[in-house]
Amino acid sequence: MLTRLKYLTLFVTDQDRAIAFYTSALGFERRADNPAPGGAGRFVTMGLPGQELQVVLWTGSPGKARQPPGRHVPGACIIETDDCRKDFEALRARGVSFEGGEVFEEPWALVAILADPDGNRIMLHQTRQASR
Repeated sequence: MLTRLKYLTLFVTDQDRAIAFYTSALGFERRADNPAPGGAGRFVTMGLPGQELQVVLWTGSPGKARQPPGRHVPGACIIETDDCRKDFEALRARGVSFEGGEVFEEPWALVAILADPDGNRIMLHQTRQASR
């Protein structure tokens, strides 16, 4: 049976630059940085403190998503937050640029969209509480 997500891969052109962005700007921890099997590059993983899921930063070309009807293309990586506006301001203070320069209010969530240095889209997502 399937039990849990272990890895999510983002394709980057420069692993060292990506490591710096994810650790310094977003606060991820480096979990692994090892030669890949067979000497084919490096196996680099990052994770958020307290989370098991790891993001693999693998050398390659980031994909381009097709724009769906509506406002936003989903991020390649969606990170849940308890306070989207607070995290938006904290990351902006660290020099992170956001698509549209603001937090967007959707019926289901507050979202803020940024991109890593290779254009991988990352969405901050704060689930709205259901109306009672």
